Amino acid sequence: MDNYVPRLKKVYKETIAPELFKELGYTSVMQIPVIKKVVVSMGVGEALANKKLLDAAVADITQITGQHAVKTRAKKSIANFKLREGNEVGVMVTLRGNVMYEFLDRLINVALPRVKDFRGIKATGFDGHGNFSLGITEQIIFPEIDFDKITKIAGMNISIVTSARTDAEARALLTKFRMPFRK
Repeated sequence: MDNYVPRLKKVYKETIAPELFKELGYTSVMQIPVIKKVVVSMGVGEALANKKLLDAAVADITQITGQHAVKTRAKKSIANFKLREGNEVGVMVTLRGNVMYEFLDRLINVALPRVKDFRGIKATGFDGHGNFSLGITEQIIFPEIDFDKITKIAGMNISIVTSARTDAEARALLTKFRMPFRK
């Protein structure tokens, strides 16, 4: 198990990195953009009334990512939502290394094609600094989730943080990883 390398990581090192080096005209291999981390988060606003929903969200994200998720707290009080600072209202997990590559592989090749009427991802999720965020409306697109044991269908946010300096570089990197962007 020590010498295990995820498929996507191997593809990146052997084909994607050399192609990007040529296409983008870099002078050093250190300029080639790389995916640093993937952050998966889920907001559970109903957890204020029902704490079991938060535990179910932790279990779902842990099952999907293969890494234990942590509960997040509200940073500000918002009276209209009956929200107080410090209340637990979300779940998140940060993936790096081999776990990150395995998750991306499952997201791109298994989960996204299972979305109903899927036509591709909008390319408007870039933030101007080479990072990409996308929202998923149902966690049931992942094959790890048992549909019968779901307490509530919830969406999640996935942020892909890259070392790319521009959105064009990041888009080129994610396109090489076969991220299904809308044409």
